[in-house]
Amino acid sequence: MSIPEELYNAKFAEFMESIKILYLIDVKFKMMCDDYCHSKIKTEKLKKKFEKSFNQKLKSENLSKELEEEILFYLLKKV
Repeated sequence: MSIPEELYNAKFAEFMESIKILYLIDVKFKMMCDDYCHSKIKTEKLKKKFEKSFNQKLKSENLSKELEEEILFYLLKKV
């Protein structure tokens, strides 16, 4: 059994050998690590979802502004 890739990060680098051993033999440590990994995965998914929503919001706001300008320009031409 290998350890999850989320545990391979700079914060844990100096403890990697200990992590590998404890993950395999210490149930409490494994559960803590698994909870950490699930949290990291969920956070990444939420970040991606937020970025996508944020980009869509920006596009929508930009389109609204462009259309406002077009409407005003059209009105100024016609009035």
